[in-house]
Amino acid sequence: MNNYSDNDIQVLEGLEAVRKRPGMYIGTTSEKGLHHLVWEIVDNAIDEALAGYCDDIEVIVGKENTITVKDDGRGMPTGINSKTGLSTIETIFTVLHAGGKFGGGGYKVSGGLHGVGASVVNALSTWLEVTVYREGKIFYQRFENGGHPVSELKEIGECDINRTGTTVKFKADPEIFTETTIYNYETLAKRLQELAFLNKGIRIMLLDEREEGRKNEFLYNGGIIEYVEMLNKNKTPIHDEIIYFEGTEDNIELEVALQYNDSYNANVYSFTNNINTYEGGTHEDGVKLALTRVINNYARNSKLLKEKDEALSGEDCREGLTMIISCKHPNPQFEGQTKTKLGNSEVRKIANDIFSKGFERFLMENPQDARNIIEKCMTASRARIAAKKAREATRRKGDLDVTNFFGKLADCKSKDASISEIFLVEGDSAGGSAIKGRDSMTQAILPLRGKILNVEKARLDRALSNEEIRTIITAFGTGIGEEFNLDKLRYNKIIIMTDADVDGSHIRVLLLTLFYRFFRPIVEAGHVYAAQPPLFAIRHGKTIKYVLDEKERDEYISTLSSNTKYEIARMKGLGEMNAEELNETTMDINKRILRQITVDDAMAADDIFNKLMGEEVEPRREFIEQNATYVENLDI
Repeated sequence: MNNYSDNDIQVLEGLEAVRKRPGMYIGTTSEKGLHHLVWEIVDNAIDEALAGYCDDIEVIVGKENTITVKDDGRGMPTGINSKTGLSTIETIFTVLHAGGKFGGGGYKVSGGLHGVGASVVNALSTWLEVTVYREGKIFYQRFENGGHPVSELKEIGECDINRTGTTVKFKADPEIFTETTIYNYETLAKRLQELAFLNKGIRIMLLDEREEGRKNEFLYNGGIIEYVEMLNKNKTPIHDEIIYFEGTEDNIELEVALQYNDSYNANVYSFTNNINTYEGGTHEDGVKLALTRVINNYARNSKLLKEKDEALSGEDCREGLTMIISCKHPNPQFEGQTKTKLGNSEVRKIANDIFSKGFERFLMENPQDARNIIEKCMTASRARIAAKKAREATRRKGDLDVTNFFGKLADCKSKDASISEIFLVEGDSAGGSAIKGRDSMTQAILPLRGKILNVEKARLDRALSNEEIRTIITAFGTGIGEEFNLDKLRYNKIIIMTDADVDGSHIRVLLLTLFYRFFRPIVEAGHVYAAQPPLFAIRHGKTIKYVLDEKERDEYISTLSSNTKYEIARMKGLGEMNAEELNETTMDINKRILRQITVDDAMAADDIFNKLMGEEVEPRREFIEQNATYVENLDI
């Protein structure tokens, strides 16, 4: 293969490059990438709103899974672009990196992919139509087959001189999005609601023509204040007023809204130009530093924190905090593993200054609320110190002698974490069968006796007093709290193996609550799984087929010939299976089915854990009532 020549070098021009490598522009061509097309067009409308020219945005899902985005902004310019010789509309939709977001005065701040959005959506669509209302005229252009103009921009009518705006309608190309071209209403609604929270006073309507009467209208004049209110709706605040500050320095705008509640978890969410900065960044760092410093200063000055007392840590000051940080920056620099971390160094000081001034004023003007906040932070500090002492008892010794002393963990022989896995098994009986049926080289077994503590209702210090939790911490090897280190995880897969009944489900949820609250990086990194033991065994002749549920049972039976004599047996609980059955059905890496546990949305996950496992009864009752119709195989 030495015939590599000049002619082998390909030059992909314009939108052809996008179609050839769509992942470079939208990340993926899965369902996530499909929805990314919508966000790119919506971002253009939001940019008009940020510039002060748009109040209403409509997103319509058509019956054939088309998307229409309407805004009442200025309307895209319709003249000839001097650099391309094409109409500005055609330039925006066919030339990469063409737009009003590159310092030319079109937009002060913007989100999205910084100018590639409209052309990328066009390139990845079967067809796309643009209609512009501007200066009393209506303009129209259509593109087909991956972004090619059917004709030039045309004036097709007149409109009221006061009517302005842009409407974009498109259909995603199934040749690109081979996995699915069907939009998820909940995904669309969640992001559009988020945009409405982050951009107060903008009305965003979502209409789904695929289902009659399905629509939502989002309008929040309170902006991120109402966002915090929603996030805390199932929690008990320790002060009534949602604290809010905003300020501008060097054309960088910062908004912060926060409220403390009586839970033990911190929920801090930050955004830059409407982009969720999951990995944080300088805006979040500046606010967190200011929060810790201001609380400590107030606590010392008010004598609530004595001279002999240890300073409150950042973790102490954030216990029970729900906070939204929104930064608008004319030139954001993103970094981090997923490019969702703000890197602009100047923002740290600006965020620190704006937050400090506002929060100091609030504490001075609201002494009772200030006292409630400080006392909560001090209680968290005492619990943290107690937890530190308790952690010392759970630190892993070199050869796991602590765990083995109690005779609980049957560890695997391999010390290679990449191939090792641990089964957390419900009960001693199932644990015994699992130990006999495992592959002892790579599979460790940890039987759990009874139900572990519900950590949604407990701080770390109390959790560490629970023997089962201490054993899990020791087995994992990562430590917990301030000492947590994902690199020390001893197993690539953590597999929850419980019965397929109510008790088993409860134990699984208790474990997931523990992992989400105290080992969240393990879940985020994809290390947590749930074993899927079969519900039925179908025997015919010498064949045994294990199936997960009724649907799979009926599908398998339908494949059998009419004259086959078959037997269906409902499977026993894990504790009633012998080692061979347990291995065959649930543990053998070549035959088993595992369900990976992921955290796609931290806010939604926090909300559902709080509803199902928190102190408040009413949200749990509402959840059960709303979802009761979906229950199958209720085990009473």
